[in-house]
Amino acid sequence: MKTARDTWLIFQRQLQLLLRNPVWVFVGVFQPVMYLLLFAPLLKPALNAPSQAEAYKIFVPGLLVLLAIFGGLFQGFGLIAELRAGVIERSRVTPVSRLALLLGRSLRDVVSLIVQAVIITGLAMLFGLSVFIGDLLLAYLLLALIALMTSAVSYGVALLVKSEDALAPLMNTIAQPVLLLSGILLPLTFAPGWLQGIAEWNPFSWAVDGTRALFAGDLGNDRVWQGLLIVSVLTVAAVTWAARAFARSVR
Repeated sequence: MKTARDTWLIFQRQLQLLLRNPVWVFVGVFQPVMYLLLFAPLLKPALNAPSQAEAYKIFVPGLLVLLAIFGGLFQGFGLIAELRAGVIERSRVTPVSRLALLLGRSLRDVVSLIVQAVIITGLAMLFGLSVFIGDLLLAYLLLALIALMTSAVSYGVALLVKSEDALAPLMNTIAQPVLLLSGILLPLTFAPGWLQGIAEWNPFSWAVDGTRALFAGDLGNDRVWQGLLIVSVLTVAAVTWAARAFARSVR
């Protein structure tokens, strides 16, 4: 109960800081919107899709997963600034739960992601995308878990390296192969067999496939539930590890 209360208090504080400078939400949306407007129109002939709407059902889910991964992995920069300002150090003298220090921040990141995802989905609907609301909400749940996991990893790594100069190349090194092997921009069914075999070991490829299945209205697709299970397990592991990093840093 105490952890839930502490998490809510920290979440409120972090959300207030975000609302004071909401431009960052729209900055995060800008690049995906450019992909949506300038890259997605090329997909119908490239994928031999029957319509532009069908092309969007392939492209938009991958774009949202891209946003969840990148948006989460680079949240650690803000935490490093807090470390430098002594915010985390001052947490030592408070009885606040160490898990709440992480969850309050990560849940703020999840809310930010969902707002961005709603904006992008709404824009795509203007171009002909259609998706059942129940499937869309389940897709948002999957995206929220990805954002929670990646932001927890980013915060944990930030507490270890304590430097933007070290965090930036490390996160880029992790993000690039993960993204390329998840079929975010184009389905991996177009890839050679050896690349598909490697991608099977990438949990985010399962998440992308599951999100695409939901946008296509295929709720019974095995990839949906397998993706949810894999991402849920990894999220619990990431949050547990990052919470311990917070405990070590503020002891």
